[in-house]
Amino acid sequence: MGKSTSGQLLMQLGVPVVDTDVLARQAVEPGQAALSEIREKFGPAVFLPDGSLDRKELARLVFANPAARSDLEAILHPRIRAAWSAEAESWRKASRTCGAVIIPLLFETGAERLVDATVCVTCSAAMQASRLHARGWDAVQIQQRVEAQWPVEKKIARSDFVVWSGAPLEVHAEQLRKIIGCWIPGASREHTSRC
Repeated sequence: MGKSTSGQLLMQLGVPVVDTDVLARQAVEPGQAALSEIREKFGPAVFLPDGSLDRKELARLVFANPAARSDLEAILHPRIRAAWSAEAESWRKASRTCGAVIIPLLFETGAERLVDATVCVTCSAAMQASRLHARGWDAVQIQQRVEAQWPVEKKIARSDFVVWSGAPLEVHAEQLRKIIGCWIPGASREHTSRC
């Protein structure tokens, strides 16, 4: 939907960013406790011969089986939340005016209660499918991932701000500048009426 691009644009604007997709990958690196728990729960079939996690096989399994996805989320989500919460706390201690946490399942996990404002980054369904297809996902994988999340309309309705990532990059960046202008003086030429 454009979350990673938004994160990069925010960093260019001087906003500290933590991406929970990155934290999820770190949580399953060799030697991490989550990796052992995944092996216990899902067995050796989701591991490569070198002992590392076979992310594609695990994704195939959990997106086809809601119970398996819940099991994986129970292992990973508390660790991911603890990591981004610690990062956000470090921003507060450093008196940072604002920071951004990229959370694909923000509302689904109830994490919106832990942040000051929410931004839904979205694009058309056709553009989303095209972007995911470009990553090598087939139509079934795309549909499974879409079905594992709230409908985008529901996320838009619950969000404080919406960024349309289907626009050219300059427009995408300007939308973000206006939003962070609510917290960082001089970040935007004009403040939005919602601030």
